[in-house]
Amino acid sequence: MMDKDALTAWSLKNGWEMIGGHPSLAKPSAPKEAIVRLVFKATVVNLEVKKPAGKWEKVGGDSYAKVAAPEEPDGLPTGLGFEKVPSITKLMQDSRDRKVFAAFG
Repeated sequence: MMDKDALTAWSLKNGWEMIGGHPSLAKPSAPKEAIVRLVFKATVVNLEVKKPAGKWEKVGGDSYAKVAAPEEPDGLPTGLGFEKVPSITKLMQDSRDRKVFAAFG
């Protein structure tokens, strides 16, 4: 089981950033604009994707009790619907790379 704190720690360690109060992944071309985010509620966490029209759409999520930690260090937690966002690992890698190169600048 992963609670809000564990999910936040996992996301920040894996390239996500806090944008608008939510762990988020940004567009590679607009690094301050979130396009994927985790929204924490009292008993559930939702995975949301921003549609081209600018509205957020819930694509997955479940209660904290049903979210399992990843088996691999760079893996994705299960139970949130990450498989519905095919480019999620690419977005995470782009975000990690952006942070590394920002440290050089």
